[in-house]
Parts: sequence; C-alpha cells; structure tokens
Amino acid sequence: MLNSFYKGFKSGTDIRGVASEGVEGQEVNLTNEVVASMARGFLLWLAEKVGKSVNELTVSVGRDSRISGPRIAQVVSNEFKNAGVKVINCSLASTPSMFMTTVDLGCDGAVQITASHHPFNRNGLKFFTGQGGLEGSDIETILLHAQEGAEVEHSEGGSIEDIDYMSRYCEHLCDIIKKGVNAEDYDHPLKGFKIVVDAGNGVGGFYADKVLEKLGADTKGSRFLEPDGMFPNHVPNPENKEAMESICQAVKEAQADLGVIFDTDVDRGGAVDKRGNEINRNRLVALASAIALEGNEGGTIVTDSITSKGLKEFIEKDLGGKHYRYRRGYKNVIDKGLELNAQGINCPLAIETSGHAAMRENYFLDDGAYLCTKIIIKMAQLNKEGKSIDELTANLKEAVEETEIRFAITEKDFRTCGEKIIEDLTAYAENTEGWILAEDNREGVRVSFDENNGNGWFLLRLSVHDPIMPLNIESDSPGGIEIIKEKLMAFLKTTKGLDLNI
Repeated sequence: MLNSFYKGFKSGTDIRGVASEGVEGQEVNLTNEVVASMARGFLLWLAEKVGKSVNELTVSVGRDSRISGPRIAQVVSNEFKNAGVKVINCSLASTPSMFMTTVDLGCDGAVQITASHHPFNRNGLKFFTGQGGLEGSDIETILLHAQEGAEVEHSEGGSIEDIDYMSRYCEHLCDIIKKGVNAEDYDHPLKGFKIVVDAGNGVGGFYADKVLEKLGADTKGSRFLEPDGMFPNHVPNPENKEAMESICQAVKEAQADLGVIFDTDVDRGGAVDKRGNEINRNRLVALASAIALEGNEGGTIVTDSITSKGLKEFIEKDLGGKHYRYRRGYKNVIDKGLELNAQGINCPLAIETSGHAAMRENYFLDDGAYLCTKIIIKMAQLNKEGKSIDELTANLKEAVEETEIRFAITEKDFRTCGEKIIEDLTAYAENTEGWILAEDNREGVRVSFDENNGNGWFLLRLSVHDPIMPLNIESDSPGGIEIIKEKLMAFLKTTKGLDLNI
C-alpha cells in the first residue's frame, strides 16, 4: 500500500509533483532521488509487461517546455542507461508523439515529462506502451516499486541516442492533410488559407512552421510559439478563458480563416472559426463528432458526463449517431470507447469536453494536433464547396446559461461522504415531482427540469481525485440556473460534509 508521500504523486494515470521552487508553501518533492526511484519502478513494471529483461528494453524520453524538464529528463535517461536500456532522447516533444515512438520506432515504452496545463513549478511523468497510456493501477505499481526502493541491476550496454522524432511526426501530419484535401497543388494544400496558432509557450509551436507553413498556409499573427516553461503570457489550456480570448483575438486581428490552440503538451486542442467564435467544449465535441461519423453512419460517440442536452440531440438527431455519456476523466472516456469497439459496437470517437479527443483511426490516442489536423482538412474540403466550418455545427443548440460550482467536502473520508450524498440525492430525485432523472447517466446524479421549473438540468458528481463535488447547471431560459440551484440547495442543506458557502 502506498504511503502518504508516494500516494501524493498519483494523479489518475499520471505521476505529478512539485519540481521547481517559486510558489510559496509548495516544497519540491520531485527531487532527483525520487525521480530516479520512479524511473527504476517503471523499468521493472515495463520489463514484466513486455516480457523482456530490463537491459533488453528500448525506451524513448521526451519533455514539454517546463523549466524542470531538462533536469528530470536527464535523471530519467541516465537511470535507464545505467540499467542497460537503449534510450531514445526526443528532447522537446508533444505527449502524443511520444506514444507514436512505440509505433514508428518500435520502442517498448515511452516516458513524457509533463504536467499538462498545471503551473510552471509542477511537473510529472506520463508513460506509454504500444497499447497506449497506463491505467491507474499500473501507476500504483510503479510508485510501490519506488517507495520500496526497488533496485535495477547495473548493466554496461545502455546508450542514449538523440533523435529528432518531432520532424518525423510532423511529416505524418502533413501527409494526412495532403491526402485529405487532395488539392491540385498536392504538396501545398493549404495555400491561400490563413491559419493562426496559439501555443501558449508550450511545445505546440511546431504546428505553425513544421505543418501549416510547410503546406502553404499563412501563419502570420500566430502567438506564443516559442517554448517558455514559465508560461509568461497565459496558461496553455483550451479550457482557460484568457487563453481562448487570446486565440479569438489573434484570429480577428489576422483576419484568419481558422485559429487553433493547444495545451502545454498538445494532447488537447481547440479551435476558433473565421468570425472569431470559439469551437470549444460542446461545440468542439459536436464538430469532432460530425467529422468522425463520416463513413461511420449510426456510430457511437463516447463523451464525458457534463456534455449538454443540445449536444446529445445534435449527435443523435442531426448526425444520426448514438451518444454514450460516460464519466469524467479522459482515460475513462477512451477506455469506454475501446471497450465498446471490442464488443462490436462501432465507436469512432471518444472525447472529453476538456479537449481530449481520441479517434479510433489514430490508435484512440488523445492528440490535439491530430484533432486540429482533421478540422483543417474539413475546412479545406468545405471551402471547395463554398462552405465554412461553422456550418457543420449550425444546428447545435447551446444553453442560454451555464455554470459550474465546486463544493468542498469537509469530511476526512471525502469519498464515502460524497457517495452518500449522491445516493441520497438519487433517492430524493426519484421521489420528487418534476425532477427527471437521466436514463443514460453514468456518473453522479443528473436531473432535468421542464420549462416551468428552470428549463434545464444539473449534474452533481464526486471529483475523480479531490475532496470536491462539482455541480454543473445549464438552462435554456434566462434565470433558469437560479431556479434549478434553489431546488437543489434545498436538498443539499439537509446533508452533512459539504461547504455550501459559495
């Protein structure tokens, strides 16, 4: 069982901690010694997973732009080399590209040093095999090895080889666009288009020069392409309001045909149409669904639990697909997509409203650059017909009001407390007139209300990792959120363990 120190590093299916000084009250815990113990733990886990001796392994190592990245990458690489491992050093790289090294380079495993959109002082380790990202139970095993001080036998046969894999990965994206657009000028299918990129000083700047410009696009007006691990301009996060305002402004100023934005390590993406309107959250899911269901008529789209009523109607009525609303957590969504396909159910896309989009045609890998590549192809195809990308989702009904409230759980055993509240709320909803429990809900409690009672819905759930109960409310009428919130608060005031001071 993990002790409190090592348990603190587990973040779902990743390892995360404090890697740099500079934030008051946050001591560095991803020290060289701790990182080395985690690297050894991964080697022991991987060797057993693939059925090889440690010194027979080939493992790639990459990192995002965080200031602690070079230090952690060096510690990990040296630890691997000392164990006899052949190390492929990819240096600055996107997280999805690191998975692709298991496909293109035959690596047994891959390590990406990243903490996604989290602050500059944090960092972590994300692992892949040829089957994809690890499960939470795998992370626990790796951390247990680290906690127990497991050693790996020293071997002289290890090596570190520097490879510019990102260039190869970009060529792959270029080929996809060339084939998808099939322009008269085949090698320059984006000639005549103006597309701007906001990389937020993460590693996504490659998309502007190594993909878009190479294919003929004008990228003048792009923002924050240079990697800078202090993230001086805005948080690299398509869910962040300031970040989305930045790319919207860039599109308007450049009078661009499209804008794309990535998170720090490019496993998430978002877009902006030529009018400067966000293609994000439910609208991004709608657009990705429209693209994924081409050739997959009647297919199933898996999403997380907080997707809107309008999105469900759009997928099922306008696109003719099926909507499978599942739990929050991108790995949960992806795993469900894999499970459905294994059952013979046609599921071409698993996508979370955060921007994690995984297509079956791309190994069910959540890849922001791949998602934006598919959007750009569709934009170019529609342009030939005199249409624009926003027409694809014109029928999507969006809520008049929406909000998210996060209630802190004050009980020490927060999970038991949260589960009890959900159980009691479910029973309350079942026995309260006008409260309509969602038939397809698979996380928390989702209740809808008619036009006379708020004209919308709420979802109350337990956070995947934290002592928090997030509440999402949407309404199709002005003032509807307050009506729904009042109804729910009447119940919540009878519970114990929630801080209702919001």
